[in-house]
Amino acid sequence: MEHRLVTHIEKALGWDGPGFVGTAFARGRLTDPDLPARLLTPHKLLDLIKRRHLANPQLRCYAEGEEIHPSTFLSTNVNRRRQAVSQADMAALGRILNEGGTVVLDHVDFFDPTLEVACRALGWWSGELTSANAYLAVGDTDGFHLHWDDHEVIAVQLSGEKSWEVRGPSRAAPMYRDAERNRTSSEEVLWKGTMRAGDVMHIPRGFWHTATRLGSGSDGHSLHVTFGFTKRTGVTWVNFLSDAARADEAFRRDLEGSGETGPKALADRLSTLAAAHSPEQYLDELRSSTPPARHMPHVTAFGRPDGVVAVTEFAPRIVRSGDTVQVVGGGKRLTFHERAEAGLRTLLSGHPVHLDGADEDTTTLADLLITEGLCEPLTEMSSSGYTGLVTPVTYSKQPPTSA
Repeated sequence: MEHRLVTHIEKALGWDGPGFVGTAFARGRLTDPDLPARLLTPHKLLDLIKRRHLANPQLRCYAEGEEIHPSTFLSTNVNRRRQAVSQADMAALGRILNEGGTVVLDHVDFFDPTLEVACRALGWWSGELTSANAYLAVGDTDGFHLHWDDHEVIAVQLSGEKSWEVRGPSRAAPMYRDAERNRTSSEEVLWKGTMRAGDVMHIPRGFWHTATRLGSGSDGHSLHVTFGFTKRTGVTWVNFLSDAARADEAFRRDLEGSGETGPKALADRLSTLAAAHSPEQYLDELRSSTPPARHMPHVTAFGRPDGVVAVTEFAPRIVRSGDTVQVVGGGKRLTFHERAEAGLRTLLSGHPVHLDGADEDTTTLADLLITEGLCEPLTEMSSSGYTGLVTPVTYSKQPPTSA
């Protein structure tokens, strides 16, 4: 999938691929001035919040650097069926912002097609699950205190401005669940300055950072979005091995045994298990077996869709073998005749595919990929997430042949 945001992030940071994610602090600027507003605006963010059932901590608010109690900005309404739902009190949110506060919406990609597609494109690009959080601050307000994240972050300033300070790590590769606490910040300041609309910054895991609008004036604002990449570690691989070990009876038996469950025998079996499931194999299996987070089903009564798009979390693998083609991804392993290869590569490209003009074989293949959960029908809403960001594929109609 070729996505406008991914292309411009690479250019801004001077990268030639995802291999730099998590390696070093980097900062740059998007060369496309229209891209930030295309992703998200302050009014659109508030509109998303207004239309959703939300709860804390997904929706959070801050003032003077401290978190505001959720009862201040969340209300519970009971509908006519006596169903209680939690949603934002928009008047309260307005007061918080107008008085100098910050609104945070985690996983905004779950609600907005544009950011959903952006996260999918970044996931295909990086090979890591990606999510987006939005931060809207108004006035002369403080932000989060100096802290570090347990994942890699690419921050994009969408509108307004905010001052940042980024420091190096104080512990190598810290984790959320770690052998020791990581509470003392580094004294090494890597960058201190102001992010303005179009600026991009990459903050690796464990790098301390803080952001604020203090001193920026009471009549301005800041909207930025962070794309978080949760990379796999040696610990996650070991956790995977512990789950895989459950298939072996020897590992399920009591430790105080002999023979196949003796200390040396178990150590040998663990070594064999690790060799059979190397870190590379683990990552490959993880990416190919992860199902789409969300998927629209194929309902034949609705008729054939006008278009389709791949919705797997990672790019499916398409491998030619003799006269067959195998597709691996989204938790599926499917085999097709070699004639289907061209259609598969188009339909699973990540680009929206309009089927008007496609031949019967292609539309049948599209139906099958929707049924298997690798693709979903395009709707007006889902298509909007690609418009101007990912080039669509359109089949040209074939002229009728004369008798």
